[in-house]
Amino acid sequence: MYFAALLARTEDGWEASDTELDDVETLSDLAELAREASDDDTVIVYIEQEDAWFGIVRIEGEEDPRIYVSDGAAAARSSYGEILTREILGDDLDAELDELESLDLDGTEDGEPLADDADDDEPDGVAAELVPSAPVGDALVLADLGLSERELRALDSDALAVIADALGAAEVLEAVR
Repeated sequence: MYFAALLARTEDGWEASDTELDDVETLSDLAELAREASDDDTVIVYIEQEDAWFGIVRIEGEEDPRIYVSDGAAAARSSYGEILTREILGDDLDAELDELESLDLDGTEDGEPLADDADDDEPDGVAAELVPSAPVGDALVLADLGLSERELRALDSDALAVIADALGAAEVLEAVR
């Protein structure tokens, strides 16, 4: 189960809203959703999956989104998390996936067996192998708004409350929770 919230900075302060991600299939879709909330101001999109991982996407006007994910491997095993980790890891992840796609269906490449460590009980071994089980992305995404890299990397449970508090948006966030 996912929880997603938008925090938009306006002239009057922060505005918060929960949001549905049903129509989000790409980072562009997510950025468009955020820009609809506030055209030129800073918008923070927070996505969380059952305390397994959280992601932050910061969108400012037409600039490229800045992304942070608390646990790359956990996020890569979920639909919305995969969108974020693919954007962060980009060409490196695509090259690895292209190489894996060249394998025959029996798990061999040109008749050679795969390495023993490729056998994996996880439902999505590709994500576990290719994406680090650690924070990925821009850890300075909220530094100028009051949450340092060190503080962001230390977050685990209830990250949204800590982030909202650091931004001065705790009260408006509570109204939508």
